[in-house]
Parts: sequence; structure tokens; C-alpha cells
Amino acid sequence: MLGVRQLALDGVLEILPQKHGDARGFFCETWSKATFAAAGIDLDFVQDNHSLSSCAGTLRGLHYQCPPCAQAKLVRVVHGAIFDVAVDIRLGSPSFAQWVGIEVSSALGNQLLVPRGFAHGFITLHANTEVIYKVDAAYSKEHDRAIRYDDPAIGVSWPVKSETLHLSGKDRDAPLLAEIDTGFSYP
Repeated sequence: MLGVRQLALDGVLEILPQKHGDARGFFCETWSKATFAAAGIDLDFVQDNHSLSSCAGTLRGLHYQCPPCAQAKLVRVVHGAIFDVAVDIRLGSPSFAQWVGIEVSSALGNQLLVPRGFAHGFITLHANTEVIYKVDAAYSKEHDRAIRYDDPAIGVSWPVKSETLHLSGKDRDAPLLAEIDTGFSYP
């Protein structure tokens, strides 16, 4: 059984796989094409990515790939916890520049589905957090983009003080949403 919860932005879903546990631990099916399709989620994932963030307060994002190499992502945490964020970047969308965020953790066993047309980012809540995510299009360096994590027009409320963040140069120097054409339009 797969639990699916629609979040505040259309298409952004919290996925709750069923855990089967006993004294030995647990088993859980994190992806099944047939089970997800039965829940109305029909994606063809082509690549898995795995990141380790050594420090709590590591922020990665807001990232996306522009068309024609746009990606949907299914994000889960195998160790630790993140505050995971999706931002609608589809020009003309009723929710353009709005965001939604939830905690995704190994303890909760939940996942976040980020559809195409949304930027994605997360901040680690614990040291040595490991994130695995599936994508439905391969990585393309020429289509890889970022938006400033602290863009005031978006206003993400990250749960860590900005002066304690661990950021890459790419994320620190990313442009504001108003300065770019994301390549996405609504519908």
C-alpha cells in the first residue's frame, strides 16, 4: 500500500511507502512502477543520484534543469533528515514563485515527488545526511540551472540561520528568479 499526500502546490506530493517491520528491522518498497502508476504517478525514472552532506546546515539548491532536459525527482533520505523544498517556476502558473517544504527523513521513511517545472532544494538537519533521488531525465550540464536560495520574491523559510549555512559557490552566486527565463510555462 502506498500513501500519497498532495501538498500545497499542485503536483508536489509526499509519498509514504508502507513499512513492514519486526524485531529484525523493516522492509519497504520505495519504488515500484506498477504501484506508483496505480496511485496515478506514471514516471519513467532513468537515473539515481546519491549525496552525502557531512555538516548539518548544508543547503543544496534551488536547482532545476530547463527544457528539453527537465527532470521530475523522487527524493528520499536514507540517513538523517532534510527540510525539502519545491518552488513553482512555471511562468503564468497561479502558484508561480510559491514554495512548499516538508521534513523528509530516514526515521519518517517519507519521500517528496517534485514534478517538472519546479526548482528543488534542501537543507540538512543532521550531520552525515544521505539523500537518494530518482530523476526521469539524465543530467545535462548545459541545462543545469540554479536560483538563489534566499530570493526574497520566493521567501523560503529555511529552518537554519543563514550565517551558519554551508553552500557551494554555485548556490551562493545563483541569480534571482526575476533575472532568468526558466524555460517553463503554465500549463
